[in-house]
Amino acid sequence: MSDGDLLLRFLVMLPLLIVSLAAHELAHGYIADRLGDSTPRDEGRLTLNPIAHMDLWGTIVLVVTFLGSGGSFFFGWAKPIPVVSQHFRSPQRGMMLVGAAGPAANICLALMCAGLVWLTFSWSVFIAQALALAFLLNVVLATLNLLPIPPLDGSRVLGGLLPPSLYASWSALDRYGNLAFIIILLVLVTAPGVFDATIGAVMRWSFVLLPGGGG
Repeated sequence: MSDGDLLLRFLVMLPLLIVSLAAHELAHGYIADRLGDSTPRDEGRLTLNPIAHMDLWGTIVLVVTFLGSGGSFFFGWAKPIPVVSQHFRSPQRGMMLVGAAGPAANICLALMCAGLVWLTFSWSVFIAQALALAFLLNVVLATLNLLPIPPLDGSRVLGGLLPPSLYASWSALDRYGNLAFIIILLVLVTAPGVFDATIGAVMRWSFVLLPGGGG
């Protein structure tokens, strides 16, 4: 891939990814708000405006990893939605539902994009390719966030299934969230095989939803 092609792909990918991240965070905030925690609303996070959800360092890492890998890999994040679990009737169940909402939003977006690819691929290759990229981005976001590693969303889902006696200890692992992000990033960058065997495998399986993916 030439530098020009890589830059074009990045310019197409970036707004799609930012919107997908915004939808992910909005879903967290919406469910928290519905369950009785007004913190996301009070903080102005119940919006699809990407600026409200962008994280400076998460965006920088995204640019560096995408361009540095030649477009074969990316890693980044948005600002976490502020949630006060004590406002929920059941903090454990509430955090599980809030955690599941983000990946669920990305899965819904992925399915919507897959449907739109089928509708557009016969008359506009560029639009179909952009939608296919949006599909893959949301597959990656859903898969990555469902990993049961604190503070990823999968840890909230797993925490909701644990006995109450273990929940406090599991939730306390969130304090190591920054370290977990660094470790995940290092593993994915230094050991591409790990990415290929996990998130990459899910991406390949998901191709069956796109035109020509089943053949």
